[in-house]
Amino acid sequence: MHCHYCDREAAYGAETDGVTVGLCEEHFRERLEELAESDELAALEDRIDIDSAE
Repeated sequence: MHCHYCDREAAYGAETDGVTVGLCEEHFRERLEELAESDELAALEDRIDIDSAE
């Protein structure tokens, strides 16, 4: 499987609704950084009540 964003070999596969998309190491890290800074992650943390002080 190749990366969804480039022609490199995929190191990881992300699946949603039965569709799998490959990501190389570089693009996987970029996506993780984007998700870590997203409002969606903050909302999820609030929803499951994660205490960052622990």
